[in-house]
Amino acid sequence: MQERIKSLLKKILPKKKRIRSKKGGNSAKGNRTAKSGKTRAKSSSNYPSYRAVYHGGFKSKIKRFILKATIYGTLAVALFLFILSLTLPNIDDLNKVKKAQSILIKSEDGQIIGSFGDIYGEYITYDEFPKSLSDAVIATEDRNFYHHFGVDPLGLVRATIANIRAGHVVQGGSTISQQVAKNVFLTPDRTIIRKLKEMLLAFKLESRFSKEEILSIYLNRVYLGAGSYGVDAAAKRYFDKSARDLNLGESAIMAGLLKAPSRYAPSSNPVLSRKRADQVLVNMEDAGYLNKQQTARARKELENSMKGRKPSSQSTFYFADWIADQLPEYIGNVDDDVVVTTTLNLNWQLAAEKSINEIMDKDGERLNASQAALVAMSPDGALRAMIGGRSYAESQYNRATQSQRQPGSSFKPFVYLAGLEEGMTPDTTMEDQPLSVRVAGGRWQPQNYNHRYNGAMTLKEALAESVNTIAVQISEEVGRDKVINMAHRLGISSDMQPLPSIALGATEVDLLELTNAYAHLAANGEIVYPYGISEIRTVHDKRLYKRPVPRQGRVLSENVVGMMNEMLMGVLTSGTGRGAQIGRPAAGKTGTTSDYKDAWFVGYTPDLVTGVWVGNDNNEPMKKVTGGTIPASIWRGFMSVALSGVPASGLPTDRSFFSALPWNDNAPEMSERPDETENPQTNTKPEKPPLELGESFWRKLQGVR
Repeated sequence: MQERIKSLLKKILPKKKRIRSKKGGNSAKGNRTAKSGKTRAKSSSNYPSYRAVYHGGFKSKIKRFILKATIYGTLAVALFLFILSLTLPNIDDLNKVKKAQSILIKSEDGQIIGSFGDIYGEYITYDEFPKSLSDAVIATEDRNFYHHFGVDPLGLVRATIANIRAGHVVQGGSTISQQVAKNVFLTPDRTIIRKLKEMLLAFKLESRFSKEEILSIYLNRVYLGAGSYGVDAAAKRYFDKSARDLNLGESAIMAGLLKAPSRYAPSSNPVLSRKRADQVLVNMEDAGYLNKQQTARARKELENSMKGRKPSSQSTFYFADWIADQLPEYIGNVDDDVVVTTTLNLNWQLAAEKSINEIMDKDGERLNASQAALVAMSPDGALRAMIGGRSYAESQYNRATQSQRQPGSSFKPFVYLAGLEEGMTPDTTMEDQPLSVRVAGGRWQPQNYNHRYNGAMTLKEALAESVNTIAVQISEEVGRDKVINMAHRLGISSDMQPLPSIALGATEVDLLELTNAYAHLAANGEIVYPYGISEIRTVHDKRLYKRPVPRQGRVLSENVVGMMNEMLMGVLTSGTGRGAQIGRPAAGKTGTTSDYKDAWFVGYTPDLVTGVWVGNDNNEPMKKVTGGTIPASIWRGFMSVALSGVPASGLPTDRSFFSALPWNDNAPEMSERPDETENPQTNTKPEKPPLELGESFWRKLQGVR
């Protein structure tokens, strides 16, 4: 084997120069011949040995290979980076913001409760920023900002060491220039190509813009939570001021948001926001921007700024979504950003959320009730609070406006109202007894909740105790069509069938329209349309919409309203709604569906109307939850807080002596519910039929006491 290797080496390696005799030269042929044997014998000495070649020539070849590989590799990387640089975006218009339309939704007192789209504030130059803000950002995000060329090698090494020690990523090595490149031009994908592009863009930014311009671009574009892009939008969102006016403590909060905007936003988590701001102040002191006295003063400033700040409620997003869905009807296509002022009372919203959480946390799991919704409105239809579910983060489905459920006995006021218009009174007496109604294919026999019968009862007593048999008797006597017409007149939009069971709520409604129907009683019979938008303006203060004066019209006569108030007040004082008593005059009605799948309580005072629904999304039955239990408790908890500063006033219960007579004044001005946008009719009160005295007159007269 060695011989073969030597033979191969002879062919590829150069021969050593032979040492020739000065004396012999070329003419000493004989001597050469004589020594030929010796020469041949020593011919191997003319070539390097195998060992020498192995240890010398092989090493030199490796060195040459490494050198070539380095050169070619460097050229290849340079070529790759050059080609990659050709794909980088243009940065000439970097300080020009292009964005989609944004919508800002505010409560009645101007607090932001929701936003859609990207919200940008005013573009602020470096010279206009408070020094405390730029110092806080640099101390926290990029301490070598003024000394590196776009990429900070020392920062990368420092971050790598910290991450290795921690066992996970605790520091990032990106500079502010790299963050501008990533935020403005690149996707958040964590790939080598994206990182290389980020570094190349950082170099390009450093060559094109000054450090001050780069910092200004960064602070005007960075996302800072709650849909806000740029420090000016965030300052207005969190502190209701321009970024030019931020103090040191507020600047620390803004700088702290850069790490995790949603986590550290003062609107959603004021405790974490303050802790993060404290760390920013420590960073500023370490970087030499603050001394100990300034840090202590800033902490005090921060404490005052955060004092009393409560986390914003995500429950407002249900209301904000409901508002956003209506906007096209009011403003059409508008390119400018818009600000919507609504009717929502944020304090009442928080009170509603608190009441639901307290009651449901206490009894919900035990009674297998997982969801609840609440709607509160003024008697004129202005939405004041809306809870669409237990958690918006878990489910954006709005159970107050989207969920269609059977109302159960909370539908009965429509039955009794139809009876009152036909001449019945709260004192009219009917017999609570077994009842059989002819239906297609047989007979239907409604049962009471307690499966007992009470004999003779007044309508007031029957409604207070939610007696089913008497509600069916009223519906059958006045006519099912009139019951359905009454429900439609008060805003129930469901397609109801004239079946005997309609008297017991055999239809589907949503909580908003049911609550709005009761609002007609709080409004003394005037027509009520629910609304949540007061005004819409552009960000440049151009008014696009202002709610007009609501149309006038009476859908219930004052006489009927007075009698209905009297009856529904009895529900709270002596009936199924006793758990909803709030220490002031109030009226309402409970509702429970078969198998306890839905439980309702809708009630009102002269100042506020509130409806509550409790149930499960999957229609699973609850454990004997009725409208007088969890829903009534939620209603009481909310109304007690909402009305705590409102003087108590009574509901009108006046009624005419002639209520039961044929010439009663029970007919409303509007027998049908007009669309809100229709022109009101000046004389829509229906003509009364000619007076006829017969059996019905004397029977009705018997009900007058």
